[in-house]
Amino acid sequence: MEPLFFLIPVLVLLGIVGLVASAKRRDRGDAIGELARETRKRDRGEPEVLTADERPSGREVERSVVLARTGATTIAEAQASGDIEAFVPPDPEDVGVSRRQFFNRSIVAFFALGLSGFGAAIIAYLWPQVTGGFGSAIRVGSIPEVKSEIEANGGFLYMAEGRMWITEYPAGALNNAREVYDDAQLVGMEAGVIALWQTCPHLGCRVPECPTSQWFECPCHGSQYNRVGERTGGPAPRGMDGFAMEVVNDVLTVDTGTIIEGRPLGVDTTGQEAEGPHCVTAGGH
Repeated sequence: MEPLFFLIPVLVLLGIVGLVASAKRRDRGDAIGELARETRKRDRGEPEVLTADERPSGREVERSVVLARTGATTIAEAQASGDIEAFVPPDPEDVGVSRRQFFNRSIVAFFALGLSGFGAAIIAYLWPQVTGGFGSAIRVGSIPEVKSEIEANGGFLYMAEGRMWITEYPAGALNNAREVYDDAQLVGMEAGVIALWQTCPHLGCRVPECPTSQWFECPCHGSQYNRVGERTGGPAPRGMDGFAMEVVNDVLTVDTGTIIEGRPLGVDTTGQEAEGPHCVTAGGH
């Protein structure tokens, strides 16, 4: 009998829960309400469908609304009563600029501004430089001053404005130079200097000087050149390219717009040997 004794409270509790749930459902049903049987039956019937000829047009619907509002029998009567005013387009000056017009004009203005700036930048890039900078004739200075600066800079004078090196050319090698160099370079070499483009003819790296060997030595692939730019080792196909020079009244001018191809392999007019340890191994990286 003890198991049955314990089941009685459980059954009572379940009965209470069932009564509470039933009461809540009944309360929700009363609050929401239910459709009558006749209504549900009528809703299940076929809807009334109007044919194209029977359906009123939009203009007819609008006319019926106007007549119902004014109490007139015809549109003419409604207009005569003053309830309907004829449409008058607004004055553009009163309306001003619409939001759509503002955005459209702004987009066009931004496009025009951007294209103008881009075009101006291209023109400025392609426009030849008339004074100063690489690609133009650069006045370096008097020959004595240039030689003094070369000596003060350890034998190599670099001018960033013209992307060039200027070094001394020995007077004792002029006879050899006259056989292999162009007149545009010989003018400056006879005055004791030579102007060289900083770019290695191998793959275009900037060639620095080596203070210990007193040569130019390219750090990219190990090409080496003596102090006047003639190739002494490495993969470069020729010597360093130079610039046309002009000396007037002992003043040196270098035309960086006229690049003269470096001397072929095997040309060594000065016979300069390395004067100390190399900064880069020839043919190395």
